[in-house]
Amino acid sequence: MAKDEGFERRIEPFRTELLAYCYRMLGSAHDAEDLVQDTYLRAWRAREQYDETRSSLRTWLYRIATNVCLTALEARGRRPLPSGLVAESEPLAPFVQGEHAAWLQPLPDALLGAGDPAGTVIDRSTLRLAFAAALQHLSARQRGALVLREVLGFSAAETAEILDATVASVNSSLQRARARVKEAGVRQERVGELSAADQRAWVERYMKAFELADVEGLKRLLTEDVIMEMPPMLNWFTGRRNYGLFMGWVFEAAGRDWLLREVTANGGQPGFAAYQRAGDGYGLHTLQIFTVTGQGISRNSVFQDPDVFATFGLASRLDSQGVAIAEA
Repeated sequence: MAKDEGFERRIEPFRTELLAYCYRMLGSAHDAEDLVQDTYLRAWRAREQYDETRSSLRTWLYRIATNVCLTALEARGRRPLPSGLVAESEPLAPFVQGEHAAWLQPLPDALLGAGDPAGTVIDRSTLRLAFAAALQHLSARQRGALVLREVLGFSAAETAEILDATVASVNSSLQRARARVKEAGVRQERVGELSAADQRAWVERYMKAFELADVEGLKRLLTEDVIMEMPPMLNWFTGRRNYGLFMGWVFEAAGRDWLLREVTANGGQPGFAAYQRAGDGYGLHTLQIFTVTGQGISRNSVFQDPDVFATFGLASRLDSQGVAIAEA
């Protein structure tokens, strides 16, 4: 029993980074949590087979996690965002729902815990929604090769062991992955130039303008080529003017009485949950995650998905004082 308890203590420190890895592979926080649980169950069952003379414990765990992810991806399609799936729409066009699409989901920072704030184990910049969306353009093995080599820093030989492939095959997958991401035209968001506090300050100003239904105030905080997308709707558009037209319509259609609650996701991206006035309280409307650059807010990814709301632990209703109302 003592030996088994020691094994548990040895593998537990890898849980958070494995969660981040599974999220990058699957694009779903819920799926990532399930796959990490599966990884640990398989590791426990195979604990007697681990040979520390052949590989490090971390490499061994990543091989199990990769097998779990690759199996899961065989049964799942990719999880894009609307901007990576369909052509841009007009800002006031009728909503079109992507009925059969499984969308990329944001990852609550709460799941990453308070440890490793410097990102020495988890490179939080590679959890950004834009990077996670870029990975969705790759095959499962290309995705694995790119993340293992360029994000996690495994050697070509270690990556080959994890993927149960040859070094030549890994290098080929990596080259194709790089080319595919470049071909997809994924915008490189310049977020590294801003501290987390500076990013949050931009969004706090946005929140104040939103609560005032101040469309011109919102527009002043945006980059000229800002993107707004709204899964599960296929609609998305670019540009400060289009953004303003859409937000003007939102305030006319949904009212001007809102409560906002701050959140962080995907390794430090600021955002908020928007609650719309509903009777004598407020109902959960959307979760909005922002990309912020030195020039302003360059992307707003707006989610309206009960599964995403549940992952972030958001109350479905607030009373008039902003206190969560317990569900019956």
